[in-house]
Amino acid sequence: MQIPLQITFRGIPKSEAVEARIHEKVSKLEQFHSDIMSCRVAVEAEHQQHHQGNLYHIRIDLTLPGKEVVVSREHHDKQAYEDIYVAIRDAFNAAARQLEDHVRIRRGDVKNHSLQQTGTVMRLFPENDHGFIESADGREIYFHRNSVVGDGFDSLAVGDQIRYVEEDDDLGPQASILYP
Repeated sequence: MQIPLQITFRGIPKSEAVEARIHEKVSKLEQFHSDIMSCRVAVEAEHQQHHQGNLYHIRIDLTLPGKEVVVSREHHDKQAYEDIYVAIRDAFNAAARQLEDHVRIRRGDVKNHSLQQTGTVMRLFPENDHGFIESADGREIYFHRNSVVGDGFDSLAVGDQIRYVEEDDDLGPQASILYP
């Protein structure tokens, strides 16, 4: 990286163990994508009532030549991110997926937006982080929360018209990128 890693803690004291885990995750991203110019990570704790622990929010900003990748992993249910290490893992997994998509597009494996299709959200399972789209030709296509651009998964509703990029998976068709 051209600019050193920046880690910010908000609402929680600085933790060497958390910093070490973030450094480890950033090193893995750098092995995958050597063009990362900078990385900023914000670790935030949202304080809850006394009978619950903190809920953690992780935000990662990666700068690449000609591209910025932003991942924001907030809690989507009351149990999801009470463990800071789970929040970090999920955020960096989402960043890795976005980097993989970026690399595929740059290599020409996926044409940028030319493969977009439209469909309708037919079923949602927010507790399991996935749903299904009905394509224009009536097929059922799986999608995961992490495929939805931005924080749009929580705003999706059955019947919403969406745009998506379809991929074939071992288990069948799935939306790799979904635009609400």
